[in-house]
Amino acid sequence: MSQIDTLPPLREVIAAHGLRARKELGQNFLLDLNLTARIARVAGPLEGVRVIEVGPGPGGLTRALLAEGVREVIAIERDTRALPALAEIAEAYPGRLTVISGDALAIDYRALADGPTRIVANLPYNIATPLLTGWLTLDPWPPFYESLTLMFQREVAERICARPSEDAYGRLGVLAGWRTDARIAFNVGRQAFTPPPNVTSAVVHLLPRPVAGDVLVRHLEEVTRAAFGQRRKMVRQSLKGTGVPVDGLLAAGGLKGDERAEDLPVETYLAMARTLPGLRSSSVSRSD
Repeated sequence: MSQIDTLPPLREVIAAHGLRARKELGQNFLLDLNLTARIARVAGPLEGVRVIEVGPGPGGLTRALLAEGVREVIAIERDTRALPALAEIAEAYPGRLTVISGDALAIDYRALADGPTRIVANLPYNIATPLLTGWLTLDPWPPFYESLTLMFQREVAERICARPSEDAYGRLGVLAGWRTDARIAFNVGRQAFTPPPNVTSAVVHLLPRPVAGDVLVRHLEEVTRAAFGQRRKMVRQSLKGTGVPVDGLLAAGGLKGDERAEDLPVETYLAMARTLPGLRSSSVSRSD
């Protein structure tokens, strides 16, 4: 699948529009349309689906998504140099590509959803984690999107999909493990990009799953921030950072106190987060 449409090869597009990747924008372009098509297929059957793409650049993944039959791609691109190249794709796929010129961190993504919606993107590395965190902390939950199919540095991908007792397990793994089923679909080597990054990348697929509404994101973040902020210490010590009676948190999580943050399952963090506001209220009442 070296050629999926009648548009020029991506190297010619980049040369024609002077699209040298900019480090300050976190840009690394994928030029292999076989690879972009593989990423698109990780998102599942796309017929009739609206896809939101962040950082399309010269449009390699955009073209693959359109060739896979999506109803519409909404592409968000900060780099105005890429807009003419994306306009050429829009002309080749009439009525199926909408380009928004702007900052991906300032977009109201929920407002872009119309019918079945998925997010598929080779994310700019400098904003990848903040974007993912924003999509994972949306309320109400389940969110507006059916799935996330995203490219990250391999190290970040491992943190997203990490399980307890793994070296990469931390706050991001707890958050993703709470609200999604996350898996690494495949790795992408440095040589696939122009220019090649310094690290291996990976495509991560996340499926939202229903969760009980009795835990607030901010309470889970408080507990995990304290626990992993001193991850080498026993939780009896690290959880003091929450400012509530630690014995109450330990009891809620069924803990002795000599455990370490990286060994605790997601359910334990949820149990402590569920108890946090009540412990805080009790602590304030006693101080009065």
